[in-house]
Amino acid sequence: MFTGLVEEIGTVVSIAAATGASGTTEGATTADGDARLTFRGALVTSDAAAGDSISVSGVCLTVAELGGDGTFTVDVMPESLRRTALGSLAVGDPVNLERAVRADARLGGHVVQGHVDGVGRIARREPGPRWDELEVTLPAELARYVAEKGSIAVSGVSLTVTHVGADSFGVSLIPTTLAGTTLGTLAVGDPVNLEVDVIAKYVERLLATSGALR
Repeated sequence: MFTGLVEEIGTVVSIAAATGASGTTEGATTADGDARLTFRGALVTSDAAAGDSISVSGVCLTVAELGGDGTFTVDVMPESLRRTALGSLAVGDPVNLERAVRADARLGGHVVQGHVDGVGRIARREPGPRWDELEVTLPAELARYVAEKGSIAVSGVSLTVTHVGADSFGVSLIPTTLAGTTLGTLAVGDPVNLEVDVIAKYVERLLATSGALR
């Protein structure tokens, strides 16, 4: 699992069909529906090994290969391309990177699985003196899991919800988040990966199976 505290901003190095040709500069979706993506991230690869998990803009991916030059390659299945914003990536795009949390580390953000629940879009951006206020759309079916002052992961970044609407929510970005994540450069209309608090989903499931929601 992860904490939603981004360790570095990486870069998309190459996008290829799983069967072969590299260096594609189009979106990540391929003719076969899957892709091999290579990212550059000197910090997250400093102690990585094949089989390790790295969060790429909120999506938990498995390291397939290490390039030895600060790069790592992953295989992305059609399900991930359909359900996340990875399918819209192009070579050169920035991504948020975080290694899986150690069992003895501080949980500075919140429990983030890297299992994206849906894709939202930046609906509004209001710069402040030292911070930005964002309004983010979300699929209506996810709204029930989002609570004011609760936690949500936006492209892998653990954030506190400032308000919730029927199909959107707000967050405030402090200077550290603006400088250290891709959220600092997103524009209105840009897609973001959303992961709601897993505790909310388990509570709903338990209440449903116990009959409390009937």
